[in-house]
Amino acid sequence: MNEETVQQLMATAERLANAAESLDRVLGRLDAQQEALNAKVDRIVASVDERVSLEPERSEGAGQLQERVAELERSNAELKAQSARLARKTLTPMVSAILAKSGDTAGEKLDKGVLEKTLQSLSVEQRIAVKAELARAGMIE
Repeated sequence: MNEETVQQLMATAERLANAAESLDRVLGRLDAQQEALNAKVDRIVASVDERVSLEPERSEGAGQLQERVAELERSNAELKAQSARLARKTLTPMVSAILAKSGDTAGEKLDKGVLEKTLQSLSVEQRIAVKAELARAGMIE
């Protein structure tokens, strides 16, 4: 090997040694931080364990609270289902006016022939909109 290659290898080896030292320092700091975190976690766990052992009656109360929460969730689900069944089905003012002109009352199922005759004066887009509202209100299928 020539002298230039030897010098390059020595420079590279020196840089690698410096990098290894830097990594060693960083790993040392990381280890110290990890130990500090472990100590904090151990103190927290000990504190929680101490509180649980000192207050067993709270544990019993927590079970009752969980039961109550489950009961309230069931009740809430039942009420939501009931409200979905009893949802108010209203019509837009335009649809109500058209039904009033035709003599039909809201809340009944509409005859398709009467509906077509009533909507005859409207444009195609308006007919579609009216039929969509009526379907949403459950007055037509």
